[in-house]
Amino acid sequence: MKTISVAIFDKIPLFAKMLKKYLAEQRNMMVDVMVSDFDDLAERLRCHHVDVLIMDISQEDYFEQLKMLRTGFPQLKVLILSMCTDLQVVSELQDLGIYGYLSKSEDGDELIHAIKMTADNDIYRNKLFTEALYLNRRKSMKKERDEAYLELNERERMIVQMLWEEKTNKEIADELFLSIRSVEKIRQDVRDRLGLKSTVGLLKYALDKRIIHLNNTIVPH
Repeated sequence: MKTISVAIFDKIPLFAKMLKKYLAEQRNMMVDVMVSDFDDLAERLRCHHVDVLIMDISQEDYFEQLKMLRTGFPQLKVLILSMCTDLQVVSELQDLGIYGYLSKSEDGDELIHAIKMTADNDIYRNKLFTEALYLNRRKSMKKERDEAYLELNERERMIVQMLWEEKTNKEIADELFLSIRSVEKIRQDVRDRLGLKSTVGLLKYALDKRIIHLNNTIVPH
């Protein structure tokens, strides 16, 4: 197995030195870069090829820093090692292409395993990373539901509007020249597509998305 070149970017020098010492004791692993300043990191990365960057996110502008790294060094594989275990943070960083996310409370063997997987171009999926993936999926599903109203056709929009006006299924059916059964089915289909469980939920959603008009004026957000 070839030697894995590692870079450490951590604002706490003592922790970085301890980590460097630990990694140096591992077979086929070498720490070629260890910095606490982002500008120094960028400069060193221009001069040294590294396989894996271990990056802390305790600095306030970590998100922008990671975006700059992805732009300036697109082949760089990044592992996050942090005390933060906020799933929202992990989820946002996943969107920037990190290879794994570990808590600093993890066992050292897990970090070594993560570094090896990352060097082999594999994603390290621990429990934290997997839970954040599910969070990401839920966010995507919510976004899909939020955008689904754009797909409502004119008849569906009219039915939602008439529901707001408290018209019955029979009144809606008569006005649109449909059967009552057809109106009921359209209402159910719209709720299913938007992931809503009730007519009240549908009306709240329609108000929020300005599908419903009041006195011929679109309801503002």
